[in-house]
Amino acid sequence: MDDDGTRGARGSSADRVPGPALPPPPTTPPRVPAPAAGPRPGATPVEQHPTRPGPASPAEQPVPGAPVDAWLRTPRPPQEPGVWRYGYTPPPPEEPEGVSNRSLLVGALISLLSALLLWSLWRNGYLPYRLVPLKLFTPGEWWNPGTSGGPRTIEGSDALTVYEAILFGLLAYGCGRIGNFSELFRRHVADRGQPFLALAAAAAAGLTQLLVWKEALPVVRPVLVLVASVAGGEIYQSQTVVNVIYAVIAAAVLYPFARLGCWRELIAARRATATPAPDGTAAAPAAATSADQWPELRTAGWADAADTLTAEVRTGRMNDVDVARLRHAWTLATRRPDRLAPLAEAVLRTGGAAALHPSGHRDLPRRGARHDVLTGQVRIGRCADDPHNPYVRRGTGLALEPALLGTSLLAVGPPGAGKTARLIRPVVEALALRALAGQAAVLAVGGAGAPLGPDDAFDVVVRLGHPGSAHDIDLYGGTTDPDEAAAVLAEGLVGDVGSLDSRRAATVLAQLLGPYRAAHGHFPSVPELRELLDGTPAALAGLRASLEAAGHHAMLRELDARSRQAGGPGDPAPALADRVALLDRPAFTGFFATGPDARPFSLRALGQHPLRVRVDLPERGHAEASRLVTRLLLAQFTAITAARTDTTLFACLVLDDATHAVTAETVRGIRRLRSVNAGAVLALRTVDDVPETLHSPLLGAVGCTAAFSGITTWDGKRFAEAWGKEWVETREVAQHTVFADQPFTRALHALRKLVTGKAVTTDAVTVRQVERERWSASELAYAVPAGHAVIRLATVEGEHAPPLLVHLDG
Repeated sequence: MDDDGTRGARGSSADRVPGPALPPPPTTPPRVPAPAAGPRPGATPVEQHPTRPGPASPAEQPVPGAPVDAWLRTPRPPQEPGVWRYGYTPPPPEEPEGVSNRSLLVGALISLLSALLLWSLWRNGYLPYRLVPLKLFTPGEWWNPGTSGGPRTIEGSDALTVYEAILFGLLAYGCGRIGNFSELFRRHVADRGQPFLALAAAAAAGLTQLLVWKEALPVVRPVLVLVASVAGGEIYQSQTVVNVIYAVIAAAVLYPFARLGCWRELIAARRATATPAPDGTAAAPAAATSADQWPELRTAGWADAADTLTAEVRTGRMNDVDVARLRHAWTLATRRPDRLAPLAEAVLRTGGAAALHPSGHRDLPRRGARHDVLTGQVRIGRCADDPHNPYVRRGTGLALEPALLGTSLLAVGPPGAGKTARLIRPVVEALALRALAGQAAVLAVGGAGAPLGPDDAFDVVVRLGHPGSAHDIDLYGGTTDPDEAAAVLAEGLVGDVGSLDSRRAATVLAQLLGPYRAAHGHFPSVPELRELLDGTPAALAGLRASLEAAGHHAMLRELDARSRQAGGPGDPAPALADRVALLDRPAFTGFFATGPDARPFSLRALGQHPLRVRVDLPERGHAEASRLVTRLLLAQFTAITAARTDTTLFACLVLDDATHAVTAETVRGIRRLRSVNAGAVLALRTVDDVPETLHSPLLGAVGCTAAFSGITTWDGKRFAEAWGKEWVETREVAQHTVFADQPFTRALHALRKLVTGKAVTTDAVTVRQVERERWSASELAYAVPAGHAVIRLATVEGEHAPPLLVHLDG
């Protein structure tokens, strides 16, 4: 990206980069330049250009204030289209719809009370036949006669103690399962995390220990009985053995609570936090693979250059744009090995300032959105927690990138919906950053005063109708072929007139442009073209004389054909002349120059250089002329990008207002953009700003669509049809009145109706699969909140995401 451009009056040729490269920035370049100072007295807005960056801005990194090395090491896992990948963490698995907290607490309480009642009835002997199972497996001489007779011997008493402990354990287990105590613990204790989990488990363990040693819970005595039956009663003559048994019981009671409270993990985490790692032990494994070590340069054998860039990153002398620019430059250099050595030498000599953009800028003067320049993403909003959105996308960030913009984007919303501030400007800003990294070229077109970015953020600023504009626009797109120039110019002039055939209009223009260029060496200016289309005798006679003097007989035949067809039925020349007259106004004097000294800016340069271009249109005073120029720029962009051979540079056209700019030919051109690494972003107030015959073709040509809040139901219907339908499960509940046959039942039903005021009914539930629109026209018109938009995304590879309701915070 060496500087080979010049800055001329009112423009630049197609093969030269506008604007000279500035001197290299200081040794410690800031990450984000501060907003430029106020204009000096007497300076025009076009003359304001920063000479050096300023202090950092909070929006410089995806995480404000994060150093570049940490930004580089942050994971960016591959995700579905539109997911903000910087530091992305997947949401937890979706849980099935469970019972409410109230039902859960009531069920647990009822289960606990029932278990206590049952245990009380058991202990007090109110349950019959409670000892029958025990007597079936023990000798009869241990028990008194009868089904309710108690133990007669010591062995029977010991057996009853163990039997009660087993029944208590089964009762506690059944109470826990029926009362769903595990879900209650998970929802209200475990989900709160540490240290609440550990403290709650410790409190429960203390209470349980108290109940165990107070013998409210049958644990100690059954254990002592079992140990005595196995080892003999003499074992308790040793106090040490008794203490060991008590310690084992206490540990066994404590162990489940330690597992539930994750005490071991908590202690290990606290020790790891308190104990510092030895120098170099933690950094050594990461240094071998971390992105801030520039592994691609080390693998290629340029360790010195990698060490230089690593030091630049660690000391903060590089920003995110520098990293993206140098990585892209290295990728291009690997395709041509003869460029590797010069690039490595430039890195050793200038560090992060190597391979600068021709403008000399290393960042934008300010940023208004969150960007991840490494992936080219710009975050424009967050997916709302709405049933229309899939569970995995709720709450995740939504971002746009070249892989999505390559399919083109259509945004529709009324004035004030936030199209410019929340979508168009972040996209222009992201593409400008990509241009500084040498990976994109952007042309932003809007009305004068549209907030598309400051002048310092662009290489070329064209202000049509403004006498202080330093650049101009080439009306013919920088081509030298009369037929190509005529086709594009005809599309821009009368492409929106349905009664005219643009191919016939192109033929008329070619019959005039070809002879004029053959005679004068350049295409006619706007006043001269208007005279030729009007058929002014003096203009045609002078052109004919020039052709005869130069001996251009073929061009004379073209001019004669135009003379014969002039004034015939269906001649498009008068309509073309009327449209050209919109540009032949005093406000545009000096613009659209075509002479040998004129050097207007040509869109053909967008396909060759990473340029940042902004065109301001005089919409207030010359609305029709502005629409004509917008239509012409769209036609030139689709034609030029489709014809370029080198598609490594992503080119994007952004129209802040595409009203009456879309024609049948440009729709076909938009379809071809994705195959040539280019895209277009079109903003409309309503779909009706496009001819009705192009509604469906336009929605089918773009891969990304955005419906902002406040659109009409007519626009919503078109989006609903374009987004298609999906299968959903529906539940239909029908209530049927119950008619009783028995007198007593009828009396109960009458009493219930008297008390409740409603008849006794039964519910009949029908569940079925139906196909419904993802978003209906009424939902798009009335259910989208202010500041939101429903966005559907698709990539150039064919991946797509369903329409998502997004809260725009771009």
